[in-house]
Amino acid sequence: MKARINFAAPFLALALAATTAAWAHSPDELNHSHDKLGKPPEQLGRVSFDNSCAPAVQERFERAMALLHSFWWREGEQAFREVLELNPNCAIATWGLATILIGNPFAAGPSPAQVLQAKAVIERGRAIGVKTERERMFIEAVGQYFGGATERTHGARIRSLSDAFENLAKSFPDDNEAQIFSALYLTVTQELTEKTFASALKAAAILEAQTLKHPEHPGAAHYLIHSYDYPPIADKGLQAARRYTDIAPSAPHALHMPSHIFTRVGAWQDSVESNLRSASVAKAEGDFEDQMHAMDYLAYAYLQLAQDNAAQRVVEEARNVQSASPGLGVAYARAAIPARYAIERGAWHEAAQLEPYATRFAFITAFTHFARAVGAARSGDVAAAERDVQELARIVNTLKAANNAYWATEVEVQHLGASAWIEFARGNREAAIELMLAAADLEDTSEKHGVSPGRLVPTHELLGDMLLESGKPAEAFVQYERSQERDPNRFRSLYGAGQAAVQSGNRDKAKYYFTRLLELAGSGEPRPELQNVRRYLATN
Repeated sequence: MKARINFAAPFLALALAATTAAWAHSPDELNHSHDKLGKPPEQLGRVSFDNSCAPAVQERFERAMALLHSFWWREGEQAFREVLELNPNCAIATWGLATILIGNPFAAGPSPAQVLQAKAVIERGRAIGVKTERERMFIEAVGQYFGGATERTHGARIRSLSDAFENLAKSFPDDNEAQIFSALYLTVTQELTEKTFASALKAAAILEAQTLKHPEHPGAAHYLIHSYDYPPIADKGLQAARRYTDIAPSAPHALHMPSHIFTRVGAWQDSVESNLRSASVAKAEGDFEDQMHAMDYLAYAYLQLAQDNAAQRVVEEARNVQSASPGLGVAYARAAIPARYAIERGAWHEAAQLEPYATRFAFITAFTHFARAVGAARSGDVAAAERDVQELARIVNTLKAANNAYWATEVEVQHLGASAWIEFARGNREAAIELMLAAADLEDTSEKHGVSPGRLVPTHELLGDMLLESGKPAEAFVQYERSQERDPNRFRSLYGAGQAAVQSGNRDKAKYYFTRLLELAGSGEPRPELQNVRRYLATN
């Protein structure tokens, strides 16, 4: 591997230093020696994958597998190619390469160029020929993803891949890698609108068993976090979240991934520490996707802690990240981070001035238009808000025409919510509340996407704001509490619930929520909300 030089910005440098110190004392059989720059030993976990390749490439092959399990795409692709260069008859390495070219299965799927590369790699594997039925089934399983009609969606391809791996796992019930990959793809098929989480929990049961057998396997821990990455079951993933970082601290994604669970349970300081380390390592590696993804989660956590100066530094750092071909993670974070920074602080005029980020993902452009519309409406500029709402309506139609039902629904929630604030600004409060209720009901039909730590702002929380400003504190309190069922420990929800309790005459609840807010964010920047909380608690 090439030498790693830390180009991390000052706000990330301390975390990288701490990370480096921690790595140096954690042994692993896959460790590589320090290079001349004193780089810590590489730690990616332990993977054992029986195969028919030459003995000389076994260590390299298992390292490539470990990289794949931690979604380190660039390094993993290079590692599998090295195996093939050293052992051209290692057919199973072509499966690894093709799998790498899918990219993050929870994201948008490969580019057309990557599809062509993968098809060529799969044909190469078939031409080499395999020595075992098991290896043949691995290659044909990934072939199911890249085969068929070219217009198939990523979701349809994933379902084919999941079915193929389920069959492979049944054919080889004692094959750990078959079980682990089958569980991964089963989790990816979990519909965000399906509230029993049947597929994810089925996958989790497989992975829990694998974790007991192989406690240092990076994939088992990683995919368990994904399987539990839903509010009602997130606490089940805490053990895997805390274990994964120790298993594979050299991988940027392994350092970030625990924060999916930390975010779901509102453990903000844990999320900060996780994403500082991840963003540092990713930046040092030139891995912009992982860097920006971690920074989005980092900004979100900082803002819940009222660490606004730190969040602002993330905003500035994100603005300077350059990527030649930004994928979903980069594009989403680039739009989300500045929008979060404005909305979470109630800086409505600032939100109204955000510039839409030009991207091929229409739903990401909608993110900024929503922030602008709410910001303009709450600043009193109805005309500006209307222009952004019209753009949201256009994007909804675009997504529907593309049969992108999930994101069409998400943007329709934004469209309804922003329209509600326009009606509120016009003085039509009852009509505004009805629109916001409709938006909240629609949002409840699905879960947030894994690319994001959370929606820009929960709709039940916005409904609470609207009810509170309408002189309906008891109803507002219900909405703030309901918002926290999915998004616990959010600064705005805790403060809103406390305010609503005060105005409803419920001193016990007011003290409870205000005390929680101070415990959470009392050491943050002196926001007006925190000053109000301290005054209240000092006299009640």
